[in-house]
Amino acid sequence: MPRYRLAIEYAGTRYSGWQVQKNARTVQGELLRAVREATGVAAPDLQGSGRTDAGVHALQQVAHLDVPKTIAPELLRRLVNDVLPADINVLRIEPVPHRFHARHDAVSRSYLYQVTRRRTAFAKPFVWWVKDDLDVRAMREAAGALVGMHDFRSFTDSDPDEISTLVQLGSLELKEDGDLILVRVTGSHFVWKMVRRIVGVLVEVGRGRLTADDVERFLEAASPIPAKVTAPASGLFLERVVYPGEQAVGPLVAITPLARGPYFL
Repeated sequence: MPRYRLAIEYAGTRYSGWQVQKNARTVQGELLRAVREATGVAAPDLQGSGRTDAGVHALQQVAHLDVPKTIAPELLRRLVNDVLPADINVLRIEPVPHRFHARHDAVSRSYLYQVTRRRTAFAKPFVWWVKDDLDVRAMREAAGALVGMHDFRSFTDSDPDEISTLVQLGSLELKEDGDLILVRVTGSHFVWKMVRRIVGVLVEVGRGRLTADDVERFLEAASPIPAKVTAPASGLFLERVVYPGEQAVGPLVAITPLARGPYFL
């Protein structure tokens, strides 16, 4: 049976996450429906590199697809896209060996979060507007404590699919881009809600309500505080999934630039 690798972008605002759920509209569910309609295959198998939560977006989710017929990749991409809603788009399809697995073969994943320091009429579904002044230098200092292998149990909820809360965080970058503060988190994998809680904690540090020492304590012992400051899903993007032999992510850039300069009087 042929196996294909798909690169997919989507705006997650209207969906209850990636994974198929009963009585809920999901990205995986829409893709399976589109593949069935485009190919006539009743039960295609589509597996993603990982889940994204309700409202979370993806710049490049990766999935593998098994269908019991050989179809030219570009033709399959066009047929599937013709059926998909406008907020889900298959960027690329390529044939891969049957041993390729979108989730198990991934060596790293990166997420990008966008915080805006001003109200915006256009980018609301893709940012988190924080009205308070934020000390980005303090946020960077606190972020350094999170890099490395740590127990992130304070940054997740109980999830039957996760057997461990130990995660190797490869890097945590913060960049100011006009009115935006960009946060990129790269790691081997992530536990449920982890990235949004990291961002929420860093924003509280920027507000002056938490310190870098507090962040270290959250790693040493379970704390309910990160759950209380979880950042909204709107600003979060699955940015990239990397496989053996592939280059890591490039420069940190905004997904939703905010107009400034000559546009304002």
